[in-house]
Amino acid sequence: MFEWSKTPSIRIASQTIRQGGVIAYPTEAVWGLGCDLFNYSAVSNILSLKNRSVDKGLILVAADIKQFDFILEGLSTEQKTKLQHSWPGPVTWLVPNNGSVPYWITGDHQSVAIRVSAHPLVKSLCQYYGGPIVSTSANPQGKPAAKTHWQVERYFNGCPELDFITQGIVGKRNKPSDIRDLLTETIIRQ
Repeated sequence: MFEWSKTPSIRIASQTIRQGGVIAYPTEAVWGLGCDLFNYSAVSNILSLKNRSVDKGLILVAADIKQFDFILEGLSTEQKTKLQHSWPGPVTWLVPNNGSVPYWITGDHQSVAIRVSAHPLVKSLCQYYGGPIVSTSANPQGKPAAKTHWQVERYFNGCPELDFITQGIVGKRNKPSDIRDLLTETIIRQ
């Protein structure tokens, strides 16, 4: 079985994130843009690439639920079990922000959008990096999300805010993850 963690692409991407850079990488359905969620400058670069307002908030992706422990403090065992049963996979949950995530991630919301990815490259990247990263579709606002490496290059060629594009291809999913509110169980996007 192929191990992404042994590829130079994962090491370079992880190092780029640690140094405050922005990367593009494939997810289950589309290419994503990612960075260190605590690095305001890096998140600002992503928002600039997408021409997106900070008010909208961003999704975080991780290799496993343990990488979200700092965000899940305060949730009940039943709530954590619900999350665990849906992951890894294409469900993004909105969980209450316990104050551990900065406003440039939550935007105007009182919740944090989190997902444990089933994509082997994303899992390897988050494991190698050692925590969750930002995950937002690789496209300028109003344009379709990139499905190929070539589309990412076409959208962002020459943009100094994008520091590295990994190897890899998107998974077989046709649409982005579902988004559900953990407290109300409301489906926001399906």
